[in-house]
Amino acid sequence: MPSIRRSAAAAAAVAALLAVSATACGPGDDNAGSAPGASAAAQDEAQDKAEDGLKLPDGVPTSLDELRKWKDGGWKDWEHWARKASEFANPVIKDFWQPSRMAEAKDSPNTVTAQSAGEDQPATDPEPPATQAVQVSRPYHQNMAPVGKVFFDSPEGPMVCSGTVVDDPAHPGRSNLVWTAGHCVHSGKSGGWMRNIVFVPSYNDNGLPADRAQAAASQEVAPYGVWWADWSQTSSQWIDEGGHTGNVGSAYDFAVLHVKPEGSGGKSLQETVGASVPVWFDAPPAARVGSVGAYGYPAAPPYDGALMFSCLDRPGRLSFSPTAPTMYRIGCTMTGGSSGGGWLVNRGGRTVLVSNTSISSNAHTWLAGPRLGGEAKGVFDAISRKFAATG
Repeated sequence: MPSIRRSAAAAAAVAALLAVSATACGPGDDNAGSAPGASAAAQDEAQDKAEDGLKLPDGVPTSLDELRKWKDGGWKDWEHWARKASEFANPVIKDFWQPSRMAEAKDSPNTVTAQSAGEDQPATDPEPPATQAVQVSRPYHQNMAPVGKVFFDSPEGPMVCSGTVVDDPAHPGRSNLVWTAGHCVHSGKSGGWMRNIVFVPSYNDNGLPADRAQAAASQEVAPYGVWWADWSQTSSQWIDEGGHTGNVGSAYDFAVLHVKPEGSGGKSLQETVGASVPVWFDAPPAARVGSVGAYGYPAAPPYDGALMFSCLDRPGRLSFSPTAPTMYRIGCTMTGGSSGGGWLVNRGGRTVLVSNTSISSNAHTWLAGPRLGGEAKGVFDAISRKFAATG
């Protein structure tokens, strides 16, 4: 499985976990819908002028003194909630995400009732039967190394999602890109960018119970360190329409993070964890994509966020509107916290990402994720280009 750059043993373990059917369809076109806000050139110019490599919007620190105040708790001022793509800011706060604070992070639920889940749409298939989530074998870095947790702060407090290390064509073998859900980085129509966004690959690598993980040493919970997002892109559709109960914005509920290590170090995220997966844009419709493996760290009951789980199922279709792309939907009992986790398939012997968890049913019997088309490719290409010269 060459796309996951790992030892042969680890690659074999990933293959055994997925055990999915290959498809023969190729990728789609490059007609990209870019992220909202400033143009790529304007974003690059703003980035060059930023404090600590960041563009800081109104209400966010623009001097070293203000930056200290921000790190001392000024980030909690949600009256100044940056909304536009060009306003994303995420200054590093060293030692902020300790195991105890990670354990406090709540799930970021996006649920939908059957009545509002597009059941009246002709492009929606019958609700799938629940597929029981199963634990991923440990240690995670040997079995599903690209997967980890995304932690962030919202007005409701610290929250958690899941994410996946993905290939960056601008930096083969040295990617710093993480795929997750849009609602894990931006609140959508009702708000703006989340704060203190980080990615922790192979979180709780050896599967400590939740109470022990909370008091564990950082190395046990974050074996590859904490990686701060220095840029984030999501779709304009999610920013304009997204909500927490599932709607047409859910079809565009995806995001890409560019991350850097909290401490010093010259290695990329991909080199550090030894793994990444390519993104398959314009993958086939649900009926032809084959079996899908969804991965993540469910945190809402009956789960506690300490362990990685997966579901394997053949997807059906879910549609909220005839004018919005049809989503994939699978039976799965994973709950909030698994949001943003990658949906992986076997494409000609390679493990590739075709979607991410976006919404679930109120009863947590199924998950749905966006089909990644031109808009998703535009978001991905924009962030890849932005850091093409720097890594």
